[in-house]
Amino acid sequence: MISVVLLGAGNVATHLYKAFKASEQVSVKQWFNRNLKKIETYKNEVEIINDLSKLIEADVYILAVSDDAVAELSSQLPFENRFVVHTSGSVSAYDIDKKNRRGVFYPLQSFSKSAPINFSEVPICLETLVKTDYKLLKQLAVSISNHTKRVNSDQRASLHLAAVFVNNFTNQIYRIAHEITESNGAEFDMLKPLIMETANKVQHMSPYKAQTGPAKRNDKKTIKKHLKALDNEHHKAIYKLLTESIKKTHGR
Repeated sequence: MISVVLLGAGNVATHLYKAFKASEQVSVKQWFNRNLKKIETYKNEVEIINDLSKLIEADVYILAVSDDAVAELSSQLPFENRFVVHTSGSVSAYDIDKKNRRGVFYPLQSFSKSAPINFSEVPICLETLVKTDYKLLKQLAVSISNHTKRVNSDQRASLHLAAVFVNNFTNQIYRIAHEITESNGAEFDMLKPLIMETANKVQHMSPYKAQTGPAKRNDKKTIKKHLKALDNEHHKAIYKLLTESIKKTHGR
């Protein structure tokens, strides 16, 4: 049984807690957050604390906090030579205070508290600065996920940057599409099968081969018609930028 102390109460921390609680190989000994109200719902399941001095000994301490808080929180931990990891895609393992053994436990997924997650399908990227710590971190990851991968800092940073494109930017495109359909009384839900098909395609073919549409075909009349239909200048600029990117990629 791997003992864990969780620090933080955001989306990642909440989903991690639920995944660990469901695992027979992990025991969450404590859950720390400065504002206990955010985790008081779980007080009958796990010991919740808001005082770092009350932290007990555990195999792994997981800092599931904002990127900016990792360094400061790790420096305030009242112990040394224990195994401390963070869950960020962009923060270096070296940002954790060097008084403890350091690592990264990065679940590569978009987390919203209200949206359930099947953690067994979430890729977990692992990094340790001490080689002997990797086995333990791997065991922890395998206890909740079927997809674990050892990555270095550069690879993790690249994955995080790419994740912003495929998730955050794509979601903003969905938002723009929602505005476009709403403005003309059309139903955004009609686009959902297309959204699913687009996502499904890249499961078995490259994004390059999956690309379709007027930009790839260099269909100038359709592109001109679309630009004329866009009243929002910001949306028009995005359309132009992405159209030019597709045309450049496909040699148009």
